[in-house]
Amino acid sequence: MASIAVILLLSYLAGSIPGSVWMGQLLYGVDVRKHGSLNAGATNVFRVLGWKAGVLSTIVDLGKGLLAAGVIASIRIDELPSGFAFWQVESVVRLLAGIAAIVGHMLPVWARFRGGKGVNTAAGVLFALTPKTMWIVIGVFALVLFSSRYVSLASIVAAIMFPATIAIRMFVFDIEALDRSLLLFGSIFALAILYAHRSNIQRLIAGTENKVQKFRLAHGMRGRGEL
Repeated sequence: MASIAVILLLSYLAGSIPGSVWMGQLLYGVDVRKHGSLNAGATNVFRVLGWKAGVLSTIVDLGKGLLAAGVIASIRIDELPSGFAFWQVESVVRLLAGIAAIVGHMLPVWARFRGGKGVNTAAGVLFALTPKTMWIVIGVFALVLFSSRYVSLASIVAAIMFPATIAIRMFVFDIEALDRSLLLFGSIFALAILYAHRSNIQRLIAGTENKVQKFRLAHGMRGRGEL
């Protein structure tokens, strides 16, 4: 069990790296949690600081998920436990590492447990596990975003689409390379993302959620002289 404990700890610490917060502070001396939506996610960085800081924050958040599920999960100090029924042990360990990274992103120890909503970090985890499924999900995300102009709605639909796509690929197209644990944990990821977006869902229902006005390089509040 030592391997599992080390993997979970390191994945949580990696996920806790508050890329959005540190990026704003290092580049511009701005704490994004005090502006815009008050969220420590990449979307708010785009809104507050513009596209350069937003892109860098997105890369960091994606990288945390990829690092946890793709690299940290391979650490071996002792034998991995057995007893995962019909699930592949390696897949379960990588998923557990990914969940720890997402928890770290949402409750980062390095930023007083005030983090983001975990969408980009979850995307990085799932890219490490099943890139083909993720390309499909990204296509759905882009379609919803450009048609609705709601980033939150696109994120919510994409989160739901991941386990749905896994199920279709497994049970309709009979792709045996996909482990069933992906379906269960993909559903858990989706529920976690939905919970993190509960305030956005309320605003979407009320019609008060912020829309993307124009699809162009964002200069943010700082670029408009509002900070």
